[in-house]
Amino acid sequence: MTEIQYNDYALKASTKAFIRLNHFVRPTAIQQQVIPLAVKGKDIIGISATGTGKTHAFLIPIMERVDSEKDAVQAVITVPTRELALQLYERAKLIQEADSKLRVRLISGGMEKSKMNESLKVQPHIIIGTPGRIRDLFLNEQTLLLQNVEILVVDEADMTLEFGFLEDIDVVASRMSKNLQMMSFSATIPEGLKPFLKKYMTQPMVVNVKKDEQFQPQIEHVLVPCRPLDYAHKVLEILPTFHPYVCLIFANTRVEAAQTAQLMRDHDYGVIELHGDLTPRERTRAMKKLMQLDESYVVATDIAARGIDIDGVSHVISMGFPKELDYYIHRSGRTGRSGKAGTCFALYQEEDEAQIRVLQKHGIDFHHRQLKQGRWVELVAKNAKRVKKEDPLAAEIGKIVNRRHKKVKPGYKVKRKQEVEKLRRKAKRTMIQKDIQRQKKERAKARQIEKRGDR
Repeated sequence: MTEIQYNDYALKASTKAFIRLNHFVRPTAIQQQVIPLAVKGKDIIGISATGTGKTHAFLIPIMERVDSEKDAVQAVITVPTRELALQLYERAKLIQEADSKLRVRLISGGMEKSKMNESLKVQPHIIIGTPGRIRDLFLNEQTLLLQNVEILVVDEADMTLEFGFLEDIDVVASRMSKNLQMMSFSATIPEGLKPFLKKYMTQPMVVNVKKDEQFQPQIEHVLVPCRPLDYAHKVLEILPTFHPYVCLIFANTRVEAAQTAQLMRDHDYGVIELHGDLTPRERTRAMKKLMQLDESYVVATDIAARGIDIDGVSHVISMGFPKELDYYIHRSGRTGRSGKAGTCFALYQEEDEAQIRVLQKHGIDFHHRQLKQGRWVELVAKNAKRVKKEDPLAAEIGKIVNRRHKKVKPGYKVKRKQEVEKLRRKAKRTMIQKDIQRQKKERAKARQIEKRGDR
């Protein structure tokens, strides 16, 4: 079977230029299935994990269908968080390089509304933004004109539903063109999302990419006991043992993320911090650093990092286990992509052991290691049955003590005690003899070393 390449698609020159600027040669599995359908205007439900190329599965068809000569908004892409919006916008900027007449704008929370209203005096062709801010500028400010939009992409649709933003999109979509093409992309399709999709989609094409051989993870899971340290100080202890391209460190709370990031800075590590306690300006600055890979270490919470695709993650550190164990799969799955190997260090305390067992039952194969004097040492596999070595002397004494006699003779307790003492004296003599032999060997070895030194 011949491999499909981007050159095989009949696309306009500007779209091909966009593909070249991204250095793409072969489409991923989801791109192969979505692009031909999307270019024809089909409604699409795309189910695929982060990092499988779904962003360009819709950006390329949008580039193909939008007319730069038409002075109006023609495509809207919504994402549930401002971080995701900024990440997507940075990738879409290349559209403007491929066709200088095309205008792409970012519309999201955390940006000054007056500046956005000013920039909308000239309507862009493509909008990327968060649902709430798009609704506000469209319906309240009436500076964003979306009534003739024919392409709507709801990216990270499951997260959009979870965060409660689906109503905003519903209100906006209901006022767009009657010929609206809707494309929805997410890792899963929850039940709560289905009525919305049914309302706006006509005979949607479902593209479910469960596996893409180009993106199969190769992850080594390493359990690391923390005791007596806390998670943050354990992170600090293991960092010198590897040199990452990008190391993504997950904390379970905002406070823990902030404290860990500060501890690392105190020890001269360059860190990007990503969690809900950051100000809008700090969040924007963190995302820009992240996309430019200004630092090798990123400390984040699950919610803040969810959906964000960070290139080149070679190592992940999980500071304990999240309450929802699926999040551990998402954490570890940030590394080992595109055929490259990755390592996930799972730091644990005693209270985490039940969660470890659940993950093992679900197929996670953990190695169990401890750091001793700067070197990794293999430990007994977690939950493996430990076989106790039986003491030969104790076994022999047990035979004497537990011996059953048909008839109990007078003085049997004294005789039993004497037999036990005899065994103990014999064992002691054996131990002394072995110790003498050991000392002789050590002295002989020492004399040989001395002779070599004299030469």
